[in-house]
Amino acid sequence: MRIRRSMAVLAALPLAASCAAQPPPEPSAPDRPGYLAVADESLPRGGTLELQLPVDTGAVSGLDPQLADVATSWELMSLVYETLVTVGPGFEPRPGLATSWETPSPTEYVFHLRPGVTFSNGRAMTPADVVGSMRRLLAGKGVWRTQIGPVESVTATGPDTVRFTLSRPYTPFLSALANTPAAVLPMTEIENGSLDVTKTMLGTGPFVATFHRQDVLWRFKRHDRYWAPGKPGVDGVNVAIVPQDPTRIASLQNNSAGLAVLGNVDAPQVLAGVRGVRVRAQSTTDFYYLMLNSNAPGGKFADKRVRTAINIAMDRAQIAKIATNGLGKPTGVTPADLPDACDPAALPSATAGLDRARQLLKDAGAEHLKFSITAYATEPAPAIAQVIQQNLARIGIEVTIEQLDEGSWAGKVYGSVPAGFDAALSWFAGYAGAGMVAKWWNPEAAGFNLGFMKPNPDLNRVLDSATSEPDGPGRAPALRKLCAAVDTDAQMIPLVTRPVIVGYRADSVSPTVYATEGYGNAFRGLADYRLSSRP
Repeated sequence: MRIRRSMAVLAALPLAASCAAQPPPEPSAPDRPGYLAVADESLPRGGTLELQLPVDTGAVSGLDPQLADVATSWELMSLVYETLVTVGPGFEPRPGLATSWETPSPTEYVFHLRPGVTFSNGRAMTPADVVGSMRRLLAGKGVWRTQIGPVESVTATGPDTVRFTLSRPYTPFLSALANTPAAVLPMTEIENGSLDVTKTMLGTGPFVATFHRQDVLWRFKRHDRYWAPGKPGVDGVNVAIVPQDPTRIASLQNNSAGLAVLGNVDAPQVLAGVRGVRVRAQSTTDFYYLMLNSNAPGGKFADKRVRTAINIAMDRAQIAKIATNGLGKPTGVTPADLPDACDPAALPSATAGLDRARQLLKDAGAEHLKFSITAYATEPAPAIAQVIQQNLARIGIEVTIEQLDEGSWAGKVYGSVPAGFDAALSWFAGYAGAGMVAKWWNPEAAGFNLGFMKPNPDLNRVLDSATSEPDGPGRAPALRKLCAAVDTDAQMIPLVTRPVIVGYRADSVSPTVYATEGYGNAFRGLADYRLSSRP
């Protein structure tokens, strides 16, 4: 359905531009900048929120937050686990389980732990839990250990203080600490064997998981000893895993769900005028990108000139307009909505013309190049692949699209070294610090992309320089250099940001939702939610 519609839109774009249906106007924004919605604190506490998501946590990694490597896992686990710091609506670090911190030098951070924090089994959190959690993360196999940066040591320095020492300055350090894989775990229970953290979640967060059936349902109840007075605002949360977008939309229409995350970028129009339903498009730093397999059969993308030509042909503005219904934004490797992000219109590929792309293909002997793009079926990935297909036709490249379910897609893209696909489409969570996601452009550090990406020492040096550059006048230039280096490498090509559509029953749910999210966590404010009608 989506494919046919998108093809029709592409063909008719010039004519339809002036008469196409426009998204319904958003209700007036709340008074607080940076928020799409703010919970009404005058509503009484209590009740159970019925929530729907398209996918569950990653089953392979179990429930250990340090091994969680996808945003949907972070989103669900964040109801139970908490971090030393969190991020505000402008991506600024805010107190979490630490009330404050100091930086005696560019490589030292001293955190003061929040008093009165307990795990949901009633045991008080201690500095040993913080130290043990970080040491476990750094010694483990989770991908987030790469994002935490060059941590040299973690030590308890008092009854409520912990010191981190880095081997060199690392500007995104606080942002990296704010994601769920860096959560403080109950290390006493893990180390004495009374808790298997891969099967049972036990954290300091506002909710306690009471039931889970993979790919079907989660039940959470409030953490009665939660440290924040008056929170959470609801007694419980039921999370139903509903893969079909039309079903989640229907659940909002018939009021069987109070809130749902929707993948269909047309949802604002589909639900326009439905009494009691409000739809918000949340911007994110997540972005779609095109992988060109440098190990592809026949060496199709081994020649950098071929990859550069393909990158030049990408019309990011068109992809955003057509495939994301105007809700996504063109981006470079520093996600568009983050402070000091580079301008995608100034990238080397964006300032070169199609004639340059055609000449590069000719010089490389690839004038009649044909290849396939492997995309998964979740919206709007198929539509993005179609726009790319038409973009590349302009320089004589013939593209076929292979559409797979997400499990088959992951097996084909990540299942072997060297990888056997030509090109593939996916998205990265963009995180909360410009330059963080670029660490995945070093395959030796990332690991998951060794099958299709070759290390680039020059790019790695630029990356290290950008992440070491402190906030200040030199930060933006360093990030622009990083954007240009990734753009020139062209093994993974950033395209457009990924919008998240949040629909909710405004007649029964009063949520708090950031306008822009960095860790794929649309429910970051769930502890604040209130219900106006309680089941």
